[in-house]
Amino acid sequence: MNITYSLIGVIGTLVVAFIVSLLLPGIERKFIHARIQQRVGPPITSPGVMAPLKFFFKQTIDPNSPMPKLYNALPLISLIVVLILLVILIPEMYFLGAFASVIAIIGFLKVEEIMYMFMGSLSKSVLSVRMPFPDMAKGAKHPETPRTFVEELSALRAFRLIAFGSFPIYIALFVSVAVTGSIYLSDIVAYQQQNGPILFTVAGILGAVVFFIGYMILLNEYPFAILKTKADVIEGPYLEYAAKYRSYVYLTRGFLMFVLASLFATLFLGIAPNILNPSFIITLVVALLFPMLMAVMSAFSPIFTYKQFYPTVAAVSILGVLAIVAAFL
Repeated sequence: MNITYSLIGVIGTLVVAFIVSLLLPGIERKFIHARIQQRVGPPITSPGVMAPLKFFFKQTIDPNSPMPKLYNALPLISLIVVLILLVILIPEMYFLGAFASVIAIIGFLKVEEIMYMFMGSLSKSVLSVRMPFPDMAKGAKHPETPRTFVEELSALRAFRLIAFGSFPIYIALFVSVAVTGSIYLSDIVAYQQQNGPILFTVAGILGAVVFFIGYMILLNEYPFAILKTKADVIEGPYLEYAAKYRSYVYLTRGFLMFVLASLFATLFLGIAPNILNPSFIITLVVALLFPMLMAVMSAFSPIFTYKQFYPTVAAVSILGVLAIVAAFL
């Protein structure tokens, strides 16, 4: 009976999370971006449902890549990694011990991040086809140096994002660890059920701000859109995929929006995602609120270049360190 009950909780939570994640990109664009820009906007189902469905039935093209099978598999691997992240957060999986810990979450988030670098480095095309002209990035390099494909610029941007841009959210994750004195999700949730949400402390407020900035960076949203900058030659690894592999990219982003919101609710509110728990409604509220706040911030923000990106990330990271210090005090 207990095993059946647990399976219903895990599978039901995953199903509801996936359905909600299909609507989050549309809610972000329809209710916020469109209203701020005073336009009608796309249907709610357009970005998260219809777009992946449309691309899934497009003709599959063999990509121009040194490792085409791995190149096409990367979006699907990203989706699986994000799925594992949500499974870790579900209370029925806390028996896994170290697997259900903040350290494991950081590891899987890092794997999800590094996928973008592999996407750019394995591509020798745009939208999976070769360009009709030599796609070399021209500049001041010596003519004897190896050629640089334009698409490799996206890999370089992804490396910079991984090396520096992810600091805020990882620091924010350790705020709950500093408060509770444990890296295990079960202990973090239990502590907040007894002592109240970490969010309602000085450390929690500072950590929530840092977490939200890290949330925007991981989703590559303006002004932190390093991977899909319109000012560059290409939009990054997202643009290079076609057909069903591009559908996986759309699905992964929407699902990641929900998973990160669930992670926040778990670490800062003590509410783990579980459809059998009435407090799951709070997780859904957080999942809806985060994209709306992100849309408002991105709508009124300029596009950051590295000159603005690095100091902003450094300042937010310092704020995260102060949050950890406040947790000890």
